[in-house]
Amino acid sequence: MTTERIGNALDRIDRALARIETQAALARSAPKPGGTANAELVARHEALRERVSDGIAQLDSLIEGLPQ
Repeated sequence: MTTERIGNALDRIDRALARIETQAALARSAPKPGGTANAELVARHEALRERVSDGIAQLDSLIEGLPQ
């Protein structure tokens, strides 16, 4: 291998290592399944689901009350 090819290969390895380190850091900082952040998200989702269901029920009532 020429010196240039070796240098290019080392550069690619360094860039790949940087990408791996970035993904590892992101994985460490991500909320863990079953953690408090996940429980909070589930609670917010359920609250939003209830609000949407209530809104749809109100729309159904209004539509039923319209003259035919």
